Amino acid sequence: MKQRIGMVGVGLMGHGIATNVLKHGHALVVLDHPGNQPLDALKADGARVLATLAELAAAADVIILCVTGSPQVEAVVLGEGGLLPHLRAGTVIVDCSTAVPKSTERVAAALQAAGGRFADAPMTRTPKEAAEGRLNLLVGCDEALFAELRPLLACFAENITRCGEVGAGHRMKLLHNFVSLGSAALIAEAAACARRGGVAPEVFAEVLAKGGGGGVSLERMRPFIERGDDSALRFALANAVKDLGYYTTMAGDSHAVQAIAQAVLADLEQGVQALGGARYVPALVDALCAGVG
Repeated sequence: MKQRIGMVGVGLMGHGIATNVLKHGHALVVLDHPGNQPLDALKADGARVLATLAELAAAADVIILCVTGSPQVEAVVLGEGGLLPHLRAGTVIVDCSTAVPKSTERVAAALQAAGGRFADAPMTRTPKEAAEGRLNLLVGCDEALFAELRPLLACFAENITRCGEVGAGHRMKLLHNFVSLGSAALIAEAAACARRGGVAPEVFAEVLAKGGGGGVSLERMRPFIERGDDSALRFALANAVKDLGYYTTMAGDSHAVQAIAQAVLADLEQGVQALGGARYVPALVDALCAGVG
C-alpha cells in the first residue's frame, strides 16, 4: 500500500532514502532546510517541499527523521514549532538518526502519550548504499509496528534487523559504530606510525589485507593510506566524535568498561582539532602522523 511519507533531513544519507521512497511510488514531502542536499531531482520526481513542521505533520502518515543526533531529534519532535502538537493520531515517526538511547525513549514516550507511534531505525553503510537502496537498518519497536513498517523500510534498505523494543536500534547502532570507528581509528594510528617509520603505504596495506588486519575497515581506509583518496568512507570526523561521545554516554549509563572507547574518542578529537570536523575519517591518518612530536 502506498503511503504519504514525510522526511526531515535530506542530507547525504537522507537524499538516498528520499530517492528510493519516491522510486517505489510513495508520495513524499520534505522539510525545507539549509542542510538539505540539492532537491531538484526529488522535486522533478514528484516530491513537495514544505516550509514548516506543522505542514509536514498534516501531510504525512509516516515521518522519517534523518538528522544529526539527539538534540536535533528532540527539537524536531518536542521543541517549539515541532511536530508533536500537530501530529494526527496514529502517525508514525521513524528515527533513522544516531541518538542516545535514553533520549530516544523520552521522545517515544512523549509521542505515544500524544497518540503517535515511534520506531528507531538507525542506519549503517554509506551514502553510496543509501542511493542504491541498500542500507542496513537496526530497528527498535514492537513486533506489530515492525511488521507494518517493513515494506516501507525495504524501499531503501537491504538488511532490516529488529533489535528489540524502542531504543534497542539506537543501542545497537552505537555498538556498531564503536566497533567500526574504533577499527578505523586503530588502522589510522597504525598507518601514521608506519608512515613515520618509513614503511611504504602499499606494503602496510597489503600485509594487513592478507592477514588478521584485513576486512571492511581496512578497505575503506586503504585508498587514503595508499593515495590520499578519502571517498571510500565519507563520514565526517565531527560526526565520528559525536557518535563516540554518544557511545561513552551509553556505556556510562550502563556502568560498562569503556577504556578503549575513550582512547578512540581522543584520537578522533585530535583529528578534529588538527583538520576540522568536516574532513572524513580516513584523513585521521594525517592528523595522527602530524600530531606526534
